[in-house]
Amino acid sequence: MDGRFPLLVTDAMRSTCGQCDERLFCNCSSRNYRRVPTVTVTKVVTLDLSFNDITTVAEDDLREYTWLQTLDLRSNRIKSIHEWAFHLLQSLDLSYNQLAALTPAWFSKLLSLQHLNLLGNCYRTLGPGGTLSLFRYVTCKAGSQNTVPKMYVMPCPTSHLLTQLEYLDLSGNLLTDLTLTESLCHGDGTLRNLRVLNVSDNALKSLSLISKLVTRLDKLVHLDISQNGYTSMPPTCSWPQTLTHLNVSGAKLRRVSPCLPLTLEILDLGHNDLTAFHSVALPALRELHLSGNKLMHLPPGWLFPSLEVLLIQSNTLNMFGPVDLQLYRRLRALQAGQNRFVCSCEFVYFMVWRWGGAVEGSVELTDRWDNYLCDSPLPLQGQRVDRVRLSPFQCHRILLVSALCGCTLAAGTLFVILLWKLHAVWYLRMMWAWLKAKRKAGNQRRRDAAGNAEPLCYDAFVSYSEQDAEWVEEFLVPELENSQPPLSLCLHKRDFLPGHWIIDNIINAMERSRRTLFVLSEHFVHSEWCRYGFILSCLTTIREYFSGSTIIH
Repeated sequence: MDGRFPLLVTDAMRSTCGQCDERLFCNCSSRNYRRVPTVTVTKVVTLDLSFNDITTVAEDDLREYTWLQTLDLRSNRIKSIHEWAFHLLQSLDLSYNQLAALTPAWFSKLLSLQHLNLLGNCYRTLGPGGTLSLFRYVTCKAGSQNTVPKMYVMPCPTSHLLTQLEYLDLSGNLLTDLTLTESLCHGDGTLRNLRVLNVSDNALKSLSLISKLVTRLDKLVHLDISQNGYTSMPPTCSWPQTLTHLNVSGAKLRRVSPCLPLTLEILDLGHNDLTAFHSVALPALRELHLSGNKLMHLPPGWLFPSLEVLLIQSNTLNMFGPVDLQLYRRLRALQAGQNRFVCSCEFVYFMVWRWGGAVEGSVELTDRWDNYLCDSPLPLQGQRVDRVRLSPFQCHRILLVSALCGCTLAAGTLFVILLWKLHAVWYLRMMWAWLKAKRKAGNQRRRDAAGNAEPLCYDAFVSYSEQDAEWVEEFLVPELENSQPPLSLCLHKRDFLPGHWIIDNIINAMERSRRTLFVLSEHFVHSEWCRYGFILSCLTTIREYFSGSTIIH
């Protein structure tokens, strides 16, 4: 028996606890036990002995409970513990007892210990060097009582004692760049077996310094430096080649630089002030967290050839499309909700057809459709992207306008051809000439009524085809002009005014002649201007202004 036990006690003096359930949990709390009781279930896994009056833990108190993993001895009056009292525990709570010192032998067989709580004891030292050398996982947290302040430094000599440490959690304390330098022994690689280091939620400000402090930790895999006061990233940094997971979220970084280690597989830069991410290539990166920044575009996919997961929620992203995603050769999961999406036709069509079920894609949206809302245009603001319906005119405006212009042009061309085929131009000219003749006839009547009528200059206006000119000039005209009494004739070759429109000349000739004489022949019928004259003569005759028309066949 160890000399620290003055009395020899036997199992007959031990109480019995039978409050055990089917989960192999025995609740022996608050029973006023003075010594560790015997338990009715020998395969007990969790034993709660808190809030009793136990003062010692003997060598054989727990020996028979080989399945025991969790032991809670908090809030007793324990002053002494046998060196070989504990076996194979994973969680041990000795808080708020009366331990004056820690003995390394207590933890020598606890190779699987993951949680150890020693708060509220009266020890002043952590014992000889071997005490801490057995620990592989250490979390330094402030307690819930006001008497346990936050830690601002772990001295370098203490770090030298943690030779087997693999996990160190110093988050939520008051560490600064200066005190962390002391805790990590100025970067001399003291914690050579450390694999996980968490110094988040402290008062650190220099990324360059933290990289120098950990660069000689050759087994470091996971580094959490989030929720600190970093505002800039240096151009270059030195990191351990084993580092694969880096968390720098919740800082104030505005840009990234080649300071980031190329070995990273998981990078968390969420909730910073980043506006762009296009200058750093990370060939091994598999998971990238960029939520809560101010990014307007997806990072170029060619920078991350191995990327599988991208989180870019709550940024100022306007849109993205198939060209952006094609650059991510291995991307399989994307979260891009809660952004300010511009619901253009291209973006809505891409989102609905890419992820709305119409097309099966290799990239999966792992957040809800409720996170994908339109920010603009204003009529669509607040609507879910997958429920937006845009009209063809909104989506194909240029095409529709082009088609409309083309149809109008084709219809216009067809109309012109139709007018040409139906001699519509000829009829329009005649209509214009008739309107002018009608207007002149009205003016002439007003002058007649006023006694200011212009005198007639010719007895007849002879209208004939140019191909009948020989007969008209050699036979008809001499006969009429040499008759008794002689007739005054108006001939287009002789009496039309040069430079005037021929229709105006025809109308003037009819107005200034008593009659119109038509030399009707086959050539006359095929002459356009002869037909004009004949139709005008008919119209004016109907209006009863000119004297009449005579046809010579």
